[in-house]
Amino acid sequence: MKLSDFNVLSFDCYGTLIDWEGGIHAAMAPLLTRGRVGLSRDAVLEAFARFESRQQVLTPSMQYTELLAAVHGQLAAEWGVAPNPVETAAFGASIADWPPFPDTVKALRYLKQHFRLVILSNVDRAGFQATNRRLEVEFDAIYTAQDIGSYKPDPRNFAYLLDRLRAQGVAPEKLLHVAQSLFHDHMPANALGLASAWIDRRHDAGGWGATAPVSADVRYDFRFTSLGALAEAHRAEHS
Repeated sequence: MKLSDFNVLSFDCYGTLIDWEGGIHAAMAPLLTRGRVGLSRDAVLEAFARFESRQQVLTPSMQYTELLAAVHGQLAAEWGVAPNPVETAAFGASIADWPPFPDTVKALRYLKQHFRLVILSNVDRAGFQATNRRLEVEFDAIYTAQDIGSYKPDPRNFAYLLDRLRAQGVAPEKLLHVAQSLFHDHMPANALGLASAWIDRRHDAGGWGATAPVSADVRYDFRFTSLGALAEAHRAEHS
């Protein structure tokens, strides 16, 4: 299997293109400081993952900005910190501040020359619109949890993606899903027989960070430690 076997790349955004762990932890700083929460960065992210994944199952139609605010309030309660509505609202709106990884924009510009680029993201439309300005590339399609009414890893999200691409004449075997999260993305991609590329952004860190843990048998067809490395591998196929 080669990267050039595909003509469409679908991307998870947050964690793959955008440094969501850095963004989440930075946006959580006021709560952590005010409450004197003495947890490590990874412990904070793991707590976030636990509440976020549960909330996404409980309220699949809740917009992501509202879901983030709900999770912030739940974390404050778990850590024994008095709620602050201003902090909670700011955390919900913090998506717009989360930065791209340093390699993202350059890699997307290269990949745009060779593939159709699609977003399949656990976010709402307004949140992604703010992010898109940071990514500096025009995507061929954008599918959000708000459009679909559920959050990955719900199989409905990938079924929605495949249905839309089939309507555009794209066969599933020509699609490569590119994502960091084994839980949100590679696990459901496996279930549908989709090829996938793991962007292992946490290759130099232990634990699961801001994503829920998964069993060891999740598969992927390619593994890279950055999107830039994927772009370089594609370039090498044509050299």
